[in-house]
Amino acid sequence: MANNNKQDIKLNIEPEVAKGMYSNLAVISHTPAEIVLDFAQMLPGSNDAHIRSRVIMNPIHAKRLLNALADNIQKYEHNFGTITEPRAPVPEGDTVPYDILGKA
Repeated sequence: MANNNKQDIKLNIEPEVAKGMYSNLAVISHTPAEIVLDFAQMLPGSNDAHIRSRVIMNPIHAKRLLNALADNIQKYEHNFGTITEPRAPVPEGDTVPYDILGKA
């Protein structure tokens, strides 16, 4: 039998953290040793985004997160249908954050 190195982990969560934090914008940066995920909120019509949460991970854990997200998106789409990205028209001269347009 193969050893899958999985262990049961008891996760504890503080009530304030359990409420969650909404984010409609993410900024990702990195150093050789860390990946930094900044989760922000930006109101429509504003070009001011407020970072609400920052998660700092080592590259190995960030890659594991990437794989876990891909797996969960696949399961979500299997259960609820394909996620489509809307393409909002951008008025001449206006700018829109990359995540809204689906650009990297």
